[in-house]
Amino acid sequence: MPPDGPSIASQPPEAALAALRSQATGLAPDEVLHRLQAFGPNRVETLPGEPVWLTLLREFSHFFALVLWLAAGLAFAAEHFEPGQGMAELGIAIIGVIVVNGLFSFWQAYRAEKALEALRRLLPQRVKVRRSGQIDEIDAAGLVPGDIVSLAEGDKVPADCRALESWGVRINLAALTGESLPKARVADADPAAAGDPLTARNLLLAGALVVAGECSAVVYATGMHTELGRIAHLTQTAGDTESPLQAEIRRVSRLVALLALGMGLVFFAIGQAIGLPFWANFMFAIGIIVANVPEGLLPTVTLALVRHLPAVEALGSATTILTDKTGTLTRNRMSVREILAGGRHRLAAERWPAGGDFHLRAVARFCHSLRFPAGQPAGDPMEIALWQFAGPIPEPGERRGEIAFDAERRRMSVITRHADGSGQLWCKGAPEAVLPLCTQWMDGDTARPLGDDTQAAFRRAHADMADRGLRVLALAWRPLAAGDTPDESELALAGLIGLEDPPRPDVHAAVERCHEAGLRVIMVTGDHPRTAVAVAREVSIVRGPTPQVITGDALRGMPPAALQLALDAPEIVFARVTAEQKMLIVQALQQKGEIVAVTGDGVNDAPALKTADIGIAMGLSGTDVAREAADIVLLDDHFATIVNAIEEGRAVFGNIRKFLTYILTSNIPELVPYLAFVLCRIPLPLTVIQILAVDLGTDMLPALALGAEPPHPDAMRSPPRPRGERLLSWPVIARAYLFLGPLEALGALAAFWFVMQAGGWVHGQMPAADDPLYRQATTACLAAIVLAQMVNLFVCRHPRTAAWRLPLRGNPLLLAGLAAEAGLLLAIVYSEPGNRLFGTAPLPADAWLFALPFALLLGVAEEARKGVLRWAGRRSAGN
Repeated sequence: MPPDGPSIASQPPEAALAALRSQATGLAPDEVLHRLQAFGPNRVETLPGEPVWLTLLREFSHFFALVLWLAAGLAFAAEHFEPGQGMAELGIAIIGVIVVNGLFSFWQAYRAEKALEALRRLLPQRVKVRRSGQIDEIDAAGLVPGDIVSLAEGDKVPADCRALESWGVRINLAALTGESLPKARVADADPAAAGDPLTARNLLLAGALVVAGECSAVVYATGMHTELGRIAHLTQTAGDTESPLQAEIRRVSRLVALLALGMGLVFFAIGQAIGLPFWANFMFAIGIIVANVPEGLLPTVTLALVRHLPAVEALGSATTILTDKTGTLTRNRMSVREILAGGRHRLAAERWPAGGDFHLRAVARFCHSLRFPAGQPAGDPMEIALWQFAGPIPEPGERRGEIAFDAERRRMSVITRHADGSGQLWCKGAPEAVLPLCTQWMDGDTARPLGDDTQAAFRRAHADMADRGLRVLALAWRPLAAGDTPDESELALAGLIGLEDPPRPDVHAAVERCHEAGLRVIMVTGDHPRTAVAVAREVSIVRGPTPQVITGDALRGMPPAALQLALDAPEIVFARVTAEQKMLIVQALQQKGEIVAVTGDGVNDAPALKTADIGIAMGLSGTDVAREAADIVLLDDHFATIVNAIEEGRAVFGNIRKFLTYILTSNIPELVPYLAFVLCRIPLPLTVIQILAVDLGTDMLPALALGAEPPHPDAMRSPPRPRGERLLSWPVIARAYLFLGPLEALGALAAFWFVMQAGGWVHGQMPAADDPLYRQATTACLAAIVLAQMVNLFVCRHPRTAAWRLPLRGNPLLLAGLAAEAGLLLAIVYSEPGNRLFGTAPLPADAWLFALPFALLLGVAEEARKGVLRWAGRRSAGN
């Protein structure tokens, strides 16, 4: 194995080459071939994943699907032994439910697994490499440890490299570390780099972007051995996290299926005990199972989640948001915030007397290493911000030279000359590197001596800006006479400039809404602690005087228990953290019972995005890796959109509970006719195929309409629901099975009895399945259930609020669903295909008029129940 990054970084260039058994002329072809076989190609490899066919098979073999397969098999068996009872149609319909739901679920799972393809796209396709003294351009996949590569501004680093020669190189590591400011890279040894390749001043990591300068570097790690590869491995092995809603739906499905099977077996035993013929009893048991299994539950939930996504609901249940800083809370675009010039400290946006800061702007305009393709600046974002801040300034002559920036000097200078040989030296850099070189300071156009008191004032201003998270630069200049040596001495200080990556304008209000909704917001960034705290305070993530700040170095030595205790702090900020540490923070919060949402846009965010209960990536500024690892992608990159999604997500759980109540209510009027058939010795009031007409026909679109209800105004004024709160709670079961369901069953049996009695039926008679009176009576039972469900649609919109207080314009799908339900019912009752398929017959007007009051009774009774609950709530609040 080649030496690791920190050990390579601590050695001088010659020793680094020797450690990698390479030389200045590069590797020989046979050695390249040998190393390619030993270390493999330079690409991100995928772990062996589950075959697509097995993923597809799982969608048709989970517990609820197996119950439906069993029901379909029993239906086909019954059709074989007792043909003509509609069992074949039942079996086909159930298989259709399994297939549709399985394909939808498979599509959702399949489209989520693309993160590794995105990681591969981060590596460049071609790279310049020196081998046997010749410069060649090869595929990046062909690089091996010991290769010497040439990199220039605009290149992506193809592998983890150690700089051998460097001319003003700066790289952007934002995608790997989350830090927005470019970092200088030098060729000198860095003894302080031990342990962390991200901070080594002479290492260039795969996936980073060269924003300025050029260099030659030796490759020391390729493929999965790079830092990028390590992040890829973390992303691969993080696994998918089941959302709370998905877990609840799985629980509800199993509970309802077990209840249906249990009741089928119990009533089969009862039928045997009272002497029913075997096949009649078998059909009866199948009817009980079909009546109790809400076949429309999985398709309805699946269709609703195709619209909302499980991730949106999980976001609604989130208790903690871990947010990145760069690109999420901020714009990932440097700008000048404050300046100190002419003895005045002011915001950059303020107007300034003409000439008052000319020299400051001149240094900002001319001291850079930018390129101008198509007339627009390209290069270091900080230099672009300075150039744009300065605005148009008359050219000071021809650019004649540059003293490049490096990490030791921490400054750069540009020399310009006029035709007569005179000119200027423009210098910018860290204040502690530039101030000692200054003997004067500019007060407007007047150069004044830089005494100790004035220098101390500049240092205080520097500290003040830095404490508020600004990147501070000192700008200075000196005139050059013809023949003067352009050295960086006896400079005149033009002033200080404070730059920032400004917060997005709507972030502050969005964070305040999170606080109001009981959500905890924690910043986790790779940036400097001081910058992180300043931004956190500016956007109200931090509001107290002394937040707890934990750096990556402190986190590295912190045991898991200590991290969990640290997370109890009311306000906490994590800074200088790595991708793995970010993932550990997510896991620590999950172990504390929190539902964690993570936002991010960089490669370093991908493992945490995938580990979190809900990962949110930036769509515009985010890397492909982050977008593919996340559950939700924000198309507009606005943090405020997350808060709106939380509100929508909170509505999703309530809406699924609404249509669950709606769907389960009709189970009781589907079950009671079978009990009456066995216990009261009457004809079966509702056939199995008619049950499916309700479950997979008339109920589907109204249930989807309930799933599209807009959020209630109070959704963001209450804390997140408890993690253990059940979707199918006892109040929901009692409301559906013990209150609304029995009311529907009463109307359904009454309608059946009314038609049979009107036709002259006498108790004890068992008409044939194709008897016109019997078909009309079962149609009346079906129609009564659907009429009651049409009223139930409105009362299910909220468990407490009166139906008439919820405007219809907020959910236009309600009326569309109602119209579809009515149209389908009329087609079943009055069309010849509907009569033939569902065993129905046209109903006279008096049957409709008889069933209608029972549907209205359900609405009145439910609104009365809500009124009692509201009265009890007001009384309890008053006490």
